[in-house]
Amino acid sequence: MIDLRGRHFLTLRDYSKDEILYLIEKAQEFKRLKKEHIVHDYLKGRNIVMIFEKTSTRTRCSFEVAAHDLGMGTTYLDPRSSQMGRKESLLDTAKVLGRMYDAIEYRGFRQDKAELLAKNAGIPVLNGLTGSYHPTQMLADMLTIKEHFKHLEGLKLVFIGPTRNSVANSLLVTTSKLGIDYTACGPKELWPDRELYEECLKEAKRNNCQIELTEYINEALEGADVVYTDAWVMMGEPNDLWKERSELLRHYRVDMKMMKKAKDNAIFMHCLPAFHDQETELAKELYEKLGLVDLEVSDEVFNSERSKVFDQAEDRVHTIKALLYEILK
Repeated sequence: MIDLRGRHFLTLRDYSKDEILYLIEKAQEFKRLKKEHIVHDYLKGRNIVMIFEKTSTRTRCSFEVAAHDLGMGTTYLDPRSSQMGRKESLLDTAKVLGRMYDAIEYRGFRQDKAELLAKNAGIPVLNGLTGSYHPTQMLADMLTIKEHFKHLEGLKLVFIGPTRNSVANSLLVTTSKLGIDYTACGPKELWPDRELYEECLKEAKRNNCQIELTEYINEALEGADVVYTDAWVMMGEPNDLWKERSELLRHYRVDMKMMKKAKDNAIFMHCLPAFHDQETELAKELYEKLGLVDLEVSDEVFNSERSKVFDQAEDRVHTIKALLYEILK
């Protein structure tokens, strides 16, 4: 019997294959309840505080909707809404919040901050994204993939671009645990940390799947069921990295020509936000500076029938709901 009560959720390195699959199954059940408008406020009287050092649309909204549907109270704290780091240390903040709430969601720049909160708060801490990992995104991604293909084991997922960011690191961990073949395709300068790669190689061997690193796009995409990419520069990284990254990654932009190198029924995924058009201020700035109409993915692919990006966004709600319920029930 799987019992996740009281557990932290900092990285899927800490969770077993069976535990991850269990959460995905629970998310499917919560998704059904949501679609059928069946009330499921199973956590009435519980409260969660959400600390956002990095702003967010999907993570904040999915946590708030999930908590609300479960009957929970929520408090949102951004850097201007608390004294954390200014007049009060993270350690003291953890101890205070642990006396008032049932769980903490943390979205910030450093993994060690999430770990410090977890060590000192005395309540479960959930990682809403750090510079190293994005585990709640992984649950949503795996739900999206499972509902599309009806299974996970034996599929091939290819990540194109900056293959050591938080999403790529988390995909490396998650696929190795779930028996999904994983190829990280990008310039060697951006390949994942060697220690993490070696750990996941061992995990992949136990689960009968393969992990590969390559710079060669055609080789990577052969037999791919899922093509995944992400923004070339993460929030918190210096803006002057855009020029360097665009030069490194310009050949790794996912377009329809690239998608045709994967399987005919391959899907496209992106955790969002995506630079696929000129409809944002930053995209316009980058066009003026770099002359690029789109960056990591073309608008044609992003808005095609192959694209599952908005399914991923919705599935954040259902998977976070399953996570909150299983940890706090």
